[in-house]
Amino acid sequence: MNEITDLGLREIAKRVGSRELSAEDVVRAYVQVIEQRESQIRAWKFFDADAAITQARILDSRFGTPAQLAGIPIGVKDLFDTFDMPTCYGSPIYAHHRPSVDAALVAKARTLGAIVMGKTVTTEFATFKPGDTRNPRSPDIDHPHTPGGSSSGSAAAVAAGMVPVAFGTQTAGSVIRPAAYCGVVGYKPTFGTLSLSGAKALSQSLDTAGVISRTVDDAAYIVGLLSNQTFNVDADHAFRFAICQTPHWHLTEPASRDAINSSSHLLASVGLAASEVCLPAGCGDLATAHVQIMTYEAAASYVPECRTQPSGLSAPFRQILESGAKLGGAGYAKAQQLAEKGRKLIDSLFDEYDILISPSATGEAPAGLDATGDPIFGRIWTMLGYPCVHVPTGYGPNGLPVGVTLIGARWHDEIVLSAATRLASLVGALSTCGTEAGKMVETRMPQKT
Repeated sequence: MNEITDLGLREIAKRVGSRELSAEDVVRAYVQVIEQRESQIRAWKFFDADAAITQARILDSRFGTPAQLAGIPIGVKDLFDTFDMPTCYGSPIYAHHRPSVDAALVAKARTLGAIVMGKTVTTEFATFKPGDTRNPRSPDIDHPHTPGGSSSGSAAAVAAGMVPVAFGTQTAGSVIRPAAYCGVVGYKPTFGTLSLSGAKALSQSLDTAGVISRTVDDAAYIVGLLSNQTFNVDADHAFRFAICQTPHWHLTEPASRDAINSSSHLLASVGLAASEVCLPAGCGDLATAHVQIMTYEAAASYVPECRTQPSGLSAPFRQILESGAKLGGAGYAKAQQLAEKGRKLIDSLFDEYDILISPSATGEAPAGLDATGDPIFGRIWTMLGYPCVHVPTGYGPNGLPVGVTLIGARWHDEIVLSAATRLASLVGALSTCGTEAGKMVETRMPQKT
């Protein structure tokens, strides 16, 4: 990276606000990276370098109080409406769709001085049909691995150094898993923290806006501003950690288990030994309840497309809608009741522990671009609305990133971000090389002792 693209969000805003740097300087630095890497990575559904530079020049021409996101380039998942760019939702049905106004989150970011570089690739309506995006961490980009989904382009763009931060959404594991596969930070806030007004809905009680970034601090900074709050991160807190074995623990591959073990080892080395817990009895069917809620609400949300453009829907997406329609209202109510019961049971764990540690994915990113990986380890936490942060911890046997998810109680995002900062600092202390465009700080995971 060059000096500009090495800067964190706070420093970019500070330097642009003080006129030490211009927003145009910052944007041009990132445009250069995009132009160098996009032909291989394919992270962008829409990118216009001239339009991005024009946004920056307009910002530079303004006078008055510096904006808190001044000059910060962002990627916007192509699920959020943008008035000046196409918004396709990952579907050919909306290939020529041009919204008249921005989504609320985009408008807020622009108001604070952010520069929208373009629209990042999403899977079809944020579900399973992949786009063309390739994982920048693939050892051989000509034999690519999935970047995950549905926030595929956002994770790949950040991992490739094309932007320092990008918006994503999560209905199952669509922020955390791509972040894990691409070796960057993923932050899914407490449900409802960030507005989804102007974002294409899939499941109204599950959809959650989040961010993918290079550092925990960048994620905390931008989400705090976008949600009108300040996260006072305290990495020296005496956190109470517990490794949480969900009912799907048997699906973890050795790489994910090693990531859990290495994180536990690092925390124990500074006196923060993690206990081990299982989910309370009665939580075994929560992942199934999540699928039922998601499919039922999706079926209700996509009646217009089914009526007028059924041929534009992929077979996998139609299966989601058909499954939800068959469930019926009584089945949906039962699933919601199970979710509420599970929430109360798991809430009780947070009386004893500040942070639960869980796998972010089953393992390393799968080879190929035909699928985006299994979201199983995100379903429960998303359904229950808990804040989650993915922290990269190292590499698996195939040379691809791995990491862990830290989960906290609802509306305790500050403590989760603080714990993630602590773990990230411990991982960073083991770094064997500096940052470089498109490469994660290399950390070999310590073996379990």
